[in-house]
Amino acid sequence: MTFKMPSTEQVRKLGDALGIDVTDSYADSVIDFIKPFADGYRLITSLADDVPEIKYPRSGYYRPEGEENKHGAWIVKAQIRGASNGKLSGKKVAIKDTYSLAGVPLTNGASVLEGYVPEFDAPVITRLLDAGAEIIGKSVCEYFSFSGGAATSTSGPVHNPRAWGHTPGGSSTGSGALVALGEVDMATGGDQAGSIRIPASLSGVVGIKPTWGLVPYTGIMGMDPTIDHAGPLTATVADNALFLEVMAGEDGYDSRQAGLKLDTYTKAIGQEIAGMKIGVVQEGFGQYDSHPDVDAGVREAAKVLQGLGALIEEISIPWHLIGVPIWSAIALEGTYHGMIKSALPRNIEGVYPVSLAGRLGSLRERANELPDTVKVGMLLGAYTDKYYRGYYYFKAQNLRRRLRAAYDKALSGYDLLLMPTTRMMASKIPSADAPLQTLMQHSWEQITNTCPFNITHHPAISIPCGLGEGGRPIGLMLVAKHWQESTLYRAAHAFERACHWQSMGSNAKR
Repeated sequence: MTFKMPSTEQVRKLGDALGIDVTDSYADSVIDFIKPFADGYRLITSLADDVPEIKYPRSGYYRPEGEENKHGAWIVKAQIRGASNGKLSGKKVAIKDTYSLAGVPLTNGASVLEGYVPEFDAPVITRLLDAGAEIIGKSVCEYFSFSGGAATSTSGPVHNPRAWGHTPGGSSTGSGALVALGEVDMATGGDQAGSIRIPASLSGVVGIKPTWGLVPYTGIMGMDPTIDHAGPLTATVADNALFLEVMAGEDGYDSRQAGLKLDTYTKAIGQEIAGMKIGVVQEGFGQYDSHPDVDAGVREAAKVLQGLGALIEEISIPWHLIGVPIWSAIALEGTYHGMIKSALPRNIEGVYPVSLAGRLGSLRERANELPDTVKVGMLLGAYTDKYYRGYYYFKAQNLRRRLRAAYDKALSGYDLLLMPTTRMMASKIPSADAPLQTLMQHSWEQITNTCPFNITHHPAISIPCGLGEGGRPIGLMLVAKHWQESTLYRAAHAFERACHWQSMGSNAKR
C-alpha cells in the first residue's frame, strides 16, 4: 500500500462530509500543509508490522463434506500439532471461525470474508499449542457472529447432535455441536450476548464466559470491545477448568486485561459445596416465553445443589430484566461503529489485523449479502448514531454501572446466582426462505438471561441439567463475583458428579 496525496476535489468532498466549507484555494493550502506528513505515512508502510508470532507449522486445510461433516459444524479441517507434552497433551481442539489462525481462512460465518486468510495466530491459539493441544480445524459460526441461532452462516445451518433440525445454539454453533458429538475435547467460543453459554445450554455441554479480559481477545473478531469475551466449551466441567487455566492470563497486547486475578482453576474440581450460598434469581424464570420444562428442570437442579449442602434461597434482582435494552444499545451501535462504519474498533491499544480492516472497509459494496440479522441491527445502530448522536449508546454505557451494582449487591450476600441459561430449549432451524420476523425471532430468542452479564462482565457458566420436551437439553447458569471462576467450577463439578444430567427432566433417559 502506497500513501498518495489527496486531490483538491477529494479534500472538498471530505469537507462536505464534515460540514466544512472548503474552496479550491483552501483545499490547495491544506494539501501544501500536509505534504510533510506523506513521508511519515510512507515510512509506516515500509516498516515490518508487529503482530504475534507463528510458532507451529501447518500444512493446509480442506472443507470436509458428506458424512465427515454431517451436522455442518466444520468450516475447515486442518492439523496443527502443538508441543510434544503439556497440560493439554492428547487433547483435540476446534477453533471458532472468528479466531486468527495463520494460513487458515477466517470467515466469521460471512460470505463477504470468503478467501480471507490471517497472517498471524491469536495468542490464545499459541497457548493451546504450547500446552500440547492439537488443533484439527475451525468450527462454523453465525454470520459475523450476530445470532444466537443457526440460520445465517454462509456455509449453511449447523444441526444439533441431540435434536436434528434444531439449532445447537449460536453464535458458536459449530463449537457446541462438535463438543456434543465428541469429535473434539474442546472448542473455543466468543461470547458477546451468550454465544458460548447458549450453545452449551442447547447442545448439552459445558461453556464458560469468564470475567471480561481474563482470556485475551487479541486476534479474535468481535462486536464491541466492551462486551467481547472468549472462553472454552467442553464435555465436562473438569476439562473446562483445565482449558481455561491454559487460555487465561495477560498476553502483552490486549489493553482490556488490566488487574487480572488468576487462579489454578483445576483445584476447584472435587471440592465440596456444603455451606455455599446460592441465590435463585426469580426474574430468570417465568418470562413470557419460558418453557415450563426449562424452569422445572433448573429448579430441580437447584434441589440437587441443596442436597449437597448448599443454602438455596429465592432472591429478586429487578434490574436483570433491564439487561437486554442496555445490551442492545451498546451492542448494535458499537458493532455498527466497529465493523460497518470504521472496519475495526478504534481507540483501544492492541493488535490490529490490517488486512482484515482492508476487507471490511469494502463492506458497503457487498452489503446486500448480509443476512437480515446484521442488516436490521446495523440499520438501527446507524439510525441511533446519526439521529441521536450516540445518546443511547452513551447512556447505556453509563447505565451498565447500575446493572453491575445490582448484581454485585446480590452477590455480596451469596456466592453464586442461579437461573436458566436459556429460557427455552433448542428451536427448529428456519428454512432459507423464512420471513424476516421468523429469522429474527430464531436468532435472538435466547439471550435474555445471558446478555446482561456481557454488560456487567461477571463470569457465568452453563452446565447441562436435564432433558426437556423432545429430548432437548436444558442448561443451568451459575454467575459469580468477578474473577471467581473457581467458585463456578466448584459448584458446577459438584453438581456434575452428584447426578447424571441426562436422567433428569421431563424427558429423562431412564
